[in-house]
Amino acid sequence: MDLNYSPAQEEFRQRVRAFMRDNLPPGWGSPGHVPPKGEAFLEFQRDWQRRLYEHGFLGLEWPKEYGGQGASLVESAIFGEEQAHAHAPQPLNLVGLFLTGPTLLAHGTREQKHRYLRNILSGQEIWCQGFSEPGSGSDLAALRTRAELDGDHLVVNGQKVWTSLAHIAHWCMLLVRTDPAAPKHRGLSFLLVDMKTPGIRVKPLRQMTGDAEFNEVFFDNVRVPRANLLGGLNNGWQVAMTTLMNERGAPVITVGAQYYVLFTEIVELCRRMRGVSATRAPLIRQRMAQLYVELQGMRLTSYRAFSTILKGGTPGPEGSILKLMWSETNQRMQDFAMELEGPSSQLLEGPYAVDGGRWQFEFLYSRANTIQGGTSEIQRNTLAERVLGLPRAR
Repeated sequence: MDLNYSPAQEEFRQRVRAFMRDNLPPGWGSPGHVPPKGEAFLEFQRDWQRRLYEHGFLGLEWPKEYGGQGASLVESAIFGEEQAHAHAPQPLNLVGLFLTGPTLLAHGTREQKHRYLRNILSGQEIWCQGFSEPGSGSDLAALRTRAELDGDHLVVNGQKVWTSLAHIAHWCMLLVRTDPAAPKHRGLSFLLVDMKTPGIRVKPLRQMTGDAEFNEVFFDNVRVPRANLLGGLNNGWQVAMTTLMNERGAPVITVGAQYYVLFTEIVELCRRMRGVSATRAPLIRQRMAQLYVELQGMRLTSYRAFSTILKGGTPGPEGSILKLMWSETNQRMQDFAMELEGPSSQLLEGPYAVDGGRWQFEFLYSRANTIQGGTSEIQRNTLAERVLGLPRAR
């Protein structure tokens, strides 16, 4: 692919940089700056998404008809890179922006696109993803939440788990079983569910970070209009694959930039904790060099995946490669950060916690990386079968 940008694209990059400079709080992203936490951070993310939307930086490649900007994927990639370099926070409605939106664009009716897409961009309606269940996480097709047709509605009963942001979401992408007699991949349907519908109960799950963004969600005779089917009855597996490919591969071009920025922060952490001479110590240099090599591999893989998408393809097995790479590399980087802090790594909060406990929080949160969005084992199976052509394990 051509790694050079046109004058118009470079002008767009400068516009993004100016926006970041003018809208991020003073000191944001600098060492020692502690961002808000808990509910205050959620409100900050809401406001940040509103600003991004009002300045035309969300849905860059989405059609203007549905609230997007009608730009190319290159502009979207440039924005993602600059967002990473500015240490900017993510907008609150990540599930809506990166999963629901692309799925609706691929499978939604014209009416569904007009109804939902603009509100996803503005952040007026937050989305969650109702896929995993207590007995079907990695084996998603084994899910047991059922929906039975009753006139113009489907009646849903069952349970979902690990549902991020369900406690504040307005809508849920819900995968349910609508034909128990069909093979497990063929009897599923994909529903768009209003979280205010009677019969829905959300129970937050406290994580080891102290946050509770995950939830259990219970459905007790929840009536969903048949018009809220996405992709048709019993066609949910194909729709869900679109969602998962976007989850594992998006935003592919920003992955390399995001983790390279993290790498530079770890180098600076080393200098602050152990002195400039530490970066010349053989063992530390070897660790840094190894991480740098992994990051370059990630960057080039992201360009390869992005090139495929630019040629008209959709996210495919490359997403599994990237997901495997970033999740495991991030865990190694967070482990290294804890080692650099030494005894201070035990302090999550208080006046002596390094950078307000930022590194401790990210270390704990990174434990989920190799589970969320498909475990590392599942990614390796996908790559073995779809890329290397190895026989399916029995």
